[in-house]
Amino acid sequence: MSVLPLVFTSGWASGVNAYAVVLLLGIFGATGLSDDVPEALQRPDVLIAAGVLFLCEAVADKIPYVDSAWDAAHTVIRPVSGAVVAALLAGQSGSVPELAAGAVGGSTALVSHLVKAGTRMAVNSSPEPFSNILVSLAEDLGVAALITFAIFHPVAAAVVTGALLLAGVLMLYFLVSRIRRFLRRRAERRAEKRLARSPLPQRPA
Repeated sequence: MSVLPLVFTSGWASGVNAYAVVLLLGIFGATGLSDDVPEALQRPDVLIAAGVLFLCEAVADKIPYVDSAWDAAHTVIRPVSGAVVAALLAGQSGSVPELAAGAVGGSTALVSHLVKAGTRMAVNSSPEPFSNILVSLAEDLGVAALITFAIFHPVAAAVVTGALLLAGVLMLYFLVSRIRRFLRRRAERRAEKRLARSPLPQRPA
């Protein structure tokens, strides 16, 4: 069977939480639950690093405005991670060229990352902090559930992933006004900080 459905699903999940994808795939491979996971993802040092970074993301991802800063810092990391994981999966199975798999995984991760980052901007336009925690928990559970589903039912998981990706893009379109409000508030905060740091003009003697 082609590994492409698993590549597509892991790419989407990497755009949401790349460290969770590496950690989960590595655990599935190390425990023998899946033969599709390359040994590079099963190494103890990779699993430890992914686990530590996952815990860091689990905290940062639930704090208003910190989550958006974290997303901005991962604009490159998540698509690259999705491409690397996809290429490793393709190399393990030999059913899909690694370059093609990397392109699918990386591009899918980029789109899902943009949806996640845009959604967080819209959520941050609300003053209460609880929505961030709920959205973050839903994302973490969604990634865990979909990667687990993809290990055992890759084609069905890929169909669900495609629906989630399309729904995310459509939702982002309707959240444009909230995203603009978030960007406007962030620009106002930066302007206030600059004014607070600037010295007061001295009166002429």
